[in-house]
Amino acid sequence: MLEDIVRNVPKARHAVLLSADGLPRGATEGLPAKDVRTISAAMAGMQSLSRAIAHFAGDADDRRWSQTIIEFSHGWIFLIGAGQGAYLAAAAAPEVDMQQISFRMHRLVARLGDNLTSPPRVEAGRAGAGGPVRDRQTDAFPGGFTLTALDEAVADVHGARHAVLLGADGLPRGATSGLGRDLADTISAAMTGINAYSRVTAPFAGDLPDAEWRQTVIEFEHGWIFLIAAGNGTFLAAAADRDADIEEFSTRLHAVAPRLNAEPVRAGGADA
Repeated sequence: MLEDIVRNVPKARHAVLLSADGLPRGATEGLPAKDVRTISAAMAGMQSLSRAIAHFAGDADDRRWSQTIIEFSHGWIFLIGAGQGAYLAAAAAPEVDMQQISFRMHRLVARLGDNLTSPPRVEAGRAGAGGPVRDRQTDAFPGGFTLTALDEAVADVHGARHAVLLGADGLPRGATSGLGRDLADTISAAMTGINAYSRVTAPFAGDLPDAEWRQTVIEFEHGWIFLIAAGNGTFLAAAADRDADIEEFSTRLHAVAPRLNAEPVRAGGADA
């Protein structure tokens, strides 16, 4: 049944069914077993981290995860839920019709129903659970931590919430004004892991030695989280409400990213 996606969606490449604890349950033909195991483990790890930072996108009651999309220069990876404790991942070429592959994936999940459910081996965090650190806007970075370009990008888009610039070492280098130290540190640590997991899945999207990771987008019921490359080994994490214009926000983030490494951090007090 996984072959249905590859056969009926032009430019679709592969599909993998995996459990929440990272074990593969099935895959389309042509994928080496080693690659399937790697993809399954990476996707499961990414989902665990995504759930831990759901509160970055907002403090709503319903913070269920909906889907994750990873963009590379040579293709796409899509990940959706497939019943309790199971996920369905699909890979496609850059030219794929995103609506069509999403439709096929969700239809497959609906057709198989409970057959896709994989009870977790250990108690996993629920999709609606928040991380251990709340969205505190006090406790700002002493000495200043604000990047003016990030403030401008967020202010110009309705529904945009926060943004953090992460260095190649995974430590926060700057953020929008008002973002608390605890939240920035938590997001930075989780996003470093998500970035690593995203890059590990590159062969799943296509066999291209010089493939370039571009962004990972995580959709929740209450909002969005973006992670994009910002140059020089850095990357940019940002969050927006559910009703935000995500195309506009993504465009703004990609436009501002090259400027961030050259911009000095602005000093500030308790509200920085």
